[in-house]
Amino acid sequence: MAEHRRGANLPSIGGFNRTVILDAVRRSPDGLSRVELAARTGLSAQTVSNVTRFLIEAGMIVESGTVVAGRGKPRTILRLEPGSRYAVGVHVDPAVVTYVLLDLAGTVVAATTTSTPTADDPSQVVRTMATAVERLVADAGVSVDSVLGVGIASPGPIDVEAGIVVDPPFLPRWRDVPLRDALAEATGYPVLLEKDVTAAVVGEMFLAGESSARNFAFVYFGTGFGVGLVIDHEPVRGVGSNAGDAGHIMVDQGSLAGTPDGAGTRGEVGAAVAPDRLVQIARSRGLTLAVGGAADPASAIDAAWDELADAIARGDETATGLAAEAGTVMGRAVVLIVNLLDVDRVVFGGPFWSRIAPAALPAARTAIAGSPLLVPKHDVQVVESDRGADVAAVGAACLVLDASLSPRASALLIRR
Repeated sequence: MAEHRRGANLPSIGGFNRTVILDAVRRSPDGLSRVELAARTGLSAQTVSNVTRFLIEAGMIVESGTVVAGRGKPRTILRLEPGSRYAVGVHVDPAVVTYVLLDLAGTVVAATTTSTPTADDPSQVVRTMATAVERLVADAGVSVDSVLGVGIASPGPIDVEAGIVVDPPFLPRWRDVPLRDALAEATGYPVLLEKDVTAAVVGEMFLAGESSARNFAFVYFGTGFGVGLVIDHEPVRGVGSNAGDAGHIMVDQGSLAGTPDGAGTRGEVGAAVAPDRLVQIARSRGLTLAVGGAADPASAIDAAWDELADAIARGDETATGLAAEAGTVMGRAVVLIVNLLDVDRVVFGGPFWSRIAPAALPAARTAIAGSPLLVPKHDVQVVESDRGADVAAVGAACLVLDASLSPRASALLIRR
C-alpha cells in the first residue's frame, strides 16, 4: 500500500469538487457566497455546502462577513485563508539557487539564496538544497505540515518523467542529476520538477488569476534566452516538457554583431544577447564593470550585470544604449513568435531582465510594433512581468499551488 509523504498536499484533502471550489474562491479576492459558488461552478447547493464545510474545517477558507442580496437571509461570504498552506519554490541557476516560500494566495512570505553546488557529488547537492528548504520554512515560522510541496525550476533539458536534470548547458557536472526524487526523500515533501521558462510562465498565469491572458508569450531572459507559451490558458510544454528553447532564432543583430556599420548581420538571438557577451561589449565600449574570478564566472557576470543596471539607472548613455540594442534584438525574435501563434500579449521577465528593462522594454516594444515582418493586424501588448528577478522560483512554487488549487490536483502526489 502506498504511503503518503508529510505535508498537507491536496490529494490528502481530496476531491475534484474541492479543487473546483478552492479555485473559484482564490480567483475572487472579495470572496463569494455559497449561492455564487454554485452559480459559478455548476455544482449543486448541497455539494457546495458539503465542500465548503470541509474546507472551513481544514482552515483553507474562512467565513468573512455577510452581504444582503435582495430578500431573505443575508449571504455569508467565503474567502481564501492565505496562511493555511504554503509552497516552496526553488530556482537552480548557474550562479545561485533561489528559494521562496509562497502562501496560498501566491504572496512571497520568505526568500533566500545559496551558491549553486557544483554537482560533483549529487548527494551533497541534495543535502545543501534540503537544508536550505528546511531552514526557509523554519525561519518563516511555518509548520512543516502546512507546506504543500516543493517546486523546482531548472534549466533544460530535463526529464520530467524521471525527475532528472539531464544536461543544462550552463551548469557543468549537472548531467543526469536525479533531483526530484532525491529532494523529495530528503525533505519529505512532494516535489515537482519543471523547466525554468515553463515555471515562469505558470507563475505569471497563476498569479494573474482571472485577469490572465488566454494566450501569451513569456520572454525569459536569464543565462539563456527562452520563450514560454500559454495557449488557451494552458502552458505549452511539448512532448518531453522541454519546449521554450528560442535562442537559435535568427535575427538581425544590428550593432551587437560587432560590425563597423552595425547592421545587416544575422545571427542567433541567444548568442547575441547572452549576458556574458553583453558584459564584454559594455567593457569594449568603455564601461568599467566587475571582472571577478575565473573560478566562479557565473557570479562574476551577475556582479557585472548589477553594475550595468546601476549605470542604466544613472542615465549612462553607453549602458542605456546597449540595453536598448538588446531589447531591439529580442523584440525582433519575438515578432516570429507572434506571427507563428498570433498572440496579443508578450511578457518580458527573468533573472537578468529587470536590470536592463528601463531601456530594453521600450526598445522591444518599438521593434515589435514597428516590424515590417509583423503579420497580425491586432495590437500586441508588450509588458514587463512584475514578479522580479525571482520569477522562476516564484513560478516553481506556483506549480505546486496550481496543482493544489486547480481542478487537476492528482499530478502533485508522489507515492513511495
